[in-house]
Amino acid sequence: MLGVIVFAHGSRDPLWRLPVESVAQQIARSDPAAAVSCAYLELCEPDIATAARQMVEGGATRVRVLPLFFGMGKHAREDLPVLMKDLQEAHPTVRFEQLPAAGEDPRLTALLAQIALEPAP
Repeated sequence: MLGVIVFAHGSRDPLWRLPVESVAQQIARSDPAAAVSCAYLELCEPDIATAARQMVEGGATRVRVLPLFFGMGKHAREDLPVLMKDLQEAHPTVRFEQLPAAGEDPRLTALLAQIALEPAP
């Protein structure tokens, strides 16, 4: 079973989480068979270890982590690979896959450019 963790930095502001949760909801609508969860580096719960453990306990055998970072900064480049290694060690029978930072996808940058050029509502 596929699991997807939408991974973001985290914030104390509860409204900050809404777009992150919206991405997770859209993934779940697109693939109802996939387990989908949000996880946060800090300031919010669950952390990535908790989200992964819950997915594995629910039957996930493959977990993709989508980092919702605009670029490959320190968190995506340094912190997340360490967390991914820890996940793999904690769940050796599960395949973990770190996707590129969302902002590194040319489809997202093209969409943002399109949005910037659209007439204001």
